[in-house]
Amino acid sequence: MSDNLSPKEEARNTRYAEYVNAVSPQNNARKSIFHSFWIGGLTCSIAQAVGDLYAIFMPQLSKDMIASLTSMTIIAIAILFTGLGFFDAIARVGGAGSFLPITGFANAMASASMEFKTEGLIMGTSVKLFSVVGPVVVNGIVWSTVAGIARYLIGVI
Repeated sequence: MSDNLSPKEEARNTRYAEYVNAVSPQNNARKSIFHSFWIGGLTCSIAQAVGDLYAIFMPQLSKDMIASLTSMTIIAIAILFTGLGFFDAIARVGGAGSFLPITGFANAMASASMEFKTEGLIMGTSVKLFSVVGPVVVNGIVWSTVAGIARYLIGVI
């Protein structure tokens, strides 16, 4: 394809490629994987510590209740960190490690709500909150229904 380009077009393409390389963020895969690993691991360790603290200070609770309280606490921390601007800083360093399903989803919901708060509580915050949550819930319902039907049919056969 470059055989059909004029020298002027070749020079333009070369300048453009140099410009793209200059403004594109450089990414070191090993460094990114390392940071994702330790941020994700730290998040999971904190969640485990929270669960252990619930078990120590409230031994009467069942394991399911402790797991629920731990999840709610980690979600609340992720939302608080999003509101204070800490989550974005953590995500810049930790990349994919910061977006574990529970914390990443909480961050996505809180970010959408905060971004449109100027449009009001109902039409801004609530609507945008559910614009993120809606597709996730719909997919969860659809695919769990499909899985349930498949399991039922396999059991019948």
